[in-house]
Amino acid sequence: MNTTMSSLTPIMRSTLTRFALMSVCVVLAACSGTSRPKPTEIQGVPVLQDVRTRWTANVGKVDFPLVVSARDDRIALANSQGVVAVLDATTGKDVWRLKLDQAISAGVGSDGQQVAVVTRNNEIVTLQDGKVQWRKSLPAQSFTAPLVAGARVFVLTADRSVIAFDGATGRQLWTQQRPGEPLVLKQAGVMLAVKNTLVVGLSGRLAGLDPSTGVIRWESAIATPRGTNDVERLVDLVSPVHRVGDVVCVRAFQAAVGCVNAERGQGVWTRPSVGEMGVNGDENLLIAPLSNGVVQAWSRATGERLWETERLKYRILSAPLVTPRGVLVADNGGWLYLLSLADGALLNRIKLDTEELAAAPVFAGGSYVVVTREGRVVGLQIP
Repeated sequence: MNTTMSSLTPIMRSTLTRFALMSVCVVLAACSGTSRPKPTEIQGVPVLQDVRTRWTANVGKVDFPLVVSARDDRIALANSQGVVAVLDATTGKDVWRLKLDQAISAGVGSDGQQVAVVTRNNEIVTLQDGKVQWRKSLPAQSFTAPLVAGARVFVLTADRSVIAFDGATGRQLWTQQRPGEPLVLKQAGVMLAVKNTLVVGLSGRLAGLDPSTGVIRWESAIATPRGTNDVERLVDLVSPVHRVGDVVCVRAFQAAVGCVNAERGQGVWTRPSVGEMGVNGDENLLIAPLSNGVVQAWSRATGERLWETERLKYRILSAPLVTPRGVLVADNGGWLYLLSLADGALLNRIKLDTEELAAAPVFAGGSYVVVTREGRVVGLQIP
């Protein structure tokens, strides 16, 4: 059947979208299933850099693409059952915690005061000081944490619409939609503020939007769709991204990594890179794990390959976090690793849980914070 998305009725389109999401999940499961080579056992890791547990907490099981929002000494996070919590990142204690009446599909976005999540009933809900401020229905699902910035709340939905709401009242300000491939990832996409530009991932392109009107100011391609079927052509941009100044670096799912100057809307460099998780870095390098567990480091300025390590090959890795003492990355068996910034050598590993991380590690309040699928929240110190 040769059918385009534009020729379908709304009900048929919704059904196909759900089928497409399931198809992608099946493909990804097959990629990481029993046919994957067994990782080499890591024996007797020497502790070359100390990693200490500062505090632990629990938020409850997480089965959606969680983003932990870190602002100063607070982190905002949520679980699948509708609990939204703000924790003190220096102690792990609750600042506030509230259970919504709906399960959560995307979150958490926060500017340090206002917190926003998306429910599985396709509603955006904003909260402050442990109380619901407002909620609004969305036209489609969302798997990307809302962005709270400039007294507005921005949402990126699975049909590649960007919607802006007034932060105080919830009044819809504008909507912008760009055509794209029919499949989307059930994974957090890209949305961040760079000065007075809203930067959003639309298919394989970064786009800069006017946050007041939604008008697209520029677009820059990280990857372009290729292949003979919709799965092969899927090139969504995935979080986390890494920003230094005006330059934003990002991964295109299973295709490439690249950097864009978000002030001018110009690409700095792109390189082929087959990976599923987002990137992180510092002023000098960009860390990008591959789907096969190899970890690569690129020059942030030029895109030159600096090093790669096969020490964690065939492990399913999380998105990384670059610290002054090394690169934090976890596997799906609950191990957290610290790799050398110089060459990727293994400096330490600690057991966190029995499951993978639910979100990329973040830094807040002097702690490196990780959250597992089982809901364990750990604040770490790297002296």
